[in-house]
Amino acid sequence: MVKDLEILRELSLAEQLGRLSRLWRTVADHELAPLGLTHPRWTALWKLSRLGDRLSQKTLAEALEIELPSLMRTLGQLEEQGLIERHCCHQDKRARIVSLTAQGKALLDQIEDRIMVVRRELLGGISKQELAKFEEIITRISTNAIDKLEQQSEERE
Repeated sequence: MVKDLEILRELSLAEQLGRLSRLWRTVADHELAPLGLTHPRWTALWKLSRLGDRLSQKTLAEALEIELPSLMRTLGQLEEQGLIERHCCHQDKRARIVSLTAQGKALLDQIEDRIMVVRRELLGGISKQELAKFEEIITRISTNAIDKLEQQSEERE
């Protein structure tokens, strides 16, 4: 019985982490909606900016942890908005390179300002020490999950 309660608590933690992620995303999406951006669009722009701009579509999809066909739709929308450009790669003609336009870079400044406001509001009342410890714990859980996935992958081979 005690072990069952421990399992339920662990499931509750996973549920809380999932809920936290969804809530954070919803708040950020609401803040960025006036800029004409959906979650897939602003996260693609954000990641492209953070990884150095000129990336292959495949690399960007991997960094966003989504399938390439899903990203292709989003990139098409961003291209229509004039926020990115896609060009053939000189080394591999099959690959497409994604770059931010001047308009995309300007919009990123607005995105960053709004995301920092959201971050400050959501982390209000949490000390730097508490936040550092929480980030350390989240990193440890993520590392454990990655290790487990790699182990499972090896077992299937």
